[in-house]
Amino acid sequence: MPSLLVRDAALIRLASLRLSHFFSSLPFLVGAVAAARLPGLSEFFVSLFNVLPTLLLLLGGAFCLVYGRQREVFLLLVVYVGYFLLDIQVDHFRDNGQVREDAALVFHLICLLLPLLYALYGCWEERSHLLQDIFARALVLLAVGAVALGLARRYPQGIAEWLAQIHWPSLHAPWMSLAQLAYLVFLIAFIALLVQYLRRPRPLHAAQLVGLIGLFWMLPQVFILANALQVVSSMVMLMLVAAVAHEAYQMAFRDELTGLPGRRALNERLQRLGRDYVIAMVDVDHFKKFNDTHGHDVGDQVLRLVASQLRKVGGGGKAYRYGGEEFTLLFPGKSLEQCLPHMEAVRLAIEHYRMQLRDKHSRPRDDREGKQRRAGKTASEVSVTVSMGVAQRQAEQRTPQEVIKAADKALYSAKAAGRNCIRSAGHRRGAVKVSTPVD
Repeated sequence: MPSLLVRDAALIRLASLRLSHFFSSLPFLVGAVAAARLPGLSEFFVSLFNVLPTLLLLLGGAFCLVYGRQREVFLLLVVYVGYFLLDIQVDHFRDNGQVREDAALVFHLICLLLPLLYALYGCWEERSHLLQDIFARALVLLAVGAVALGLARRYPQGIAEWLAQIHWPSLHAPWMSLAQLAYLVFLIAFIALLVQYLRRPRPLHAAQLVGLIGLFWMLPQVFILANALQVVSSMVMLMLVAAVAHEAYQMAFRDELTGLPGRRALNERLQRLGRDYVIAMVDVDHFKKFNDTHGHDVGDQVLRLVASQLRKVGGGGKAYRYGGEEFTLLFPGKSLEQCLPHMEAVRLAIEHYRMQLRDKHSRPRDDREGKQRRAGKTASEVSVTVSMGVAQRQAEQRTPQEVIKAADKALYSAKAAGRNCIRSAGHRRGAVKVSTPVD
């Protein structure tokens, strides 16, 4: 079955990278660093941050389980266990003015295991049955904890010295306040979570990445800043829970395939329109035939491609996934004449975009053969076109639903006229053709 070339898939994936994915997590990190650096917190906030990690583990963990987010439950658990063990050490240091005998060993182990387990659970997606998945994750956590505890009790001095040792002197810098091995594990964890986000951009993956940065900043400050441990641990756990809530919102209001706002988001927006607006219905031409010929995977890529172009529409317009191969463009506060040039620009951009297809059964065996085939242009090129029907709010079309019906009728007129064109209705008597159909 043919598939889109990596170039097209990569471009569509890059178009899915959005700063908004970090909106639910970055404020928590900035606030945590700012609060931790304060010389002192009020008694209320000190008491709050002392109980907040436990509350987030219980309430946030239950919230995550409701949405089937087992890995976030175990991310919360890993952060909480690290917080709990370090909090014991910090309390002893505050009460006695000196650290416990096992403080170095516990601290180095946490600096090593916390990013390791955090990255492991962050990249471990939910795939199996709920109870089986929870059991497998718990088993891994217990196994790692048991091995670490056994080695720490059997060889406490040797493990502590080995963890604190500078294994690569040429890579050591004066600013490094953690064990050298911890920086290596944090780097591996960061790369793993970054690759995961780049492959599947979503708020949850962005929050995991930001949370790891927060833990990396927190650990060297545990015995230096009075409230760093409680504040940062709480904020990292809170950002993970907030990311789950963010994705729950997106599940309801954003189309997962294209990344555009969905039908529910459109209905919400239609309730807040003013007196003047334009609505356009967009349909991918011959999509069923294209889907049957090239397969559903390529059909999904086509929808993503069309969505990525519609997202760029100018003139204050916004694109929505209406359903199937149909999209909606909404122009609040605009007239038909103001919107048509922007719609035509989007239609032309989709028409002129060439997608290269290849048969996955005849893929080259190595890069050299692949370059030769690409140089010979053996891959077939296909193009996608769209038809648009547009309507403006008029006296005879007072509600958004009536305007959508008028735009739908104009869309049928565009398809009857040969497709790959724009037809308007409701602005003047009869349909107005604003572009020439292309066979």
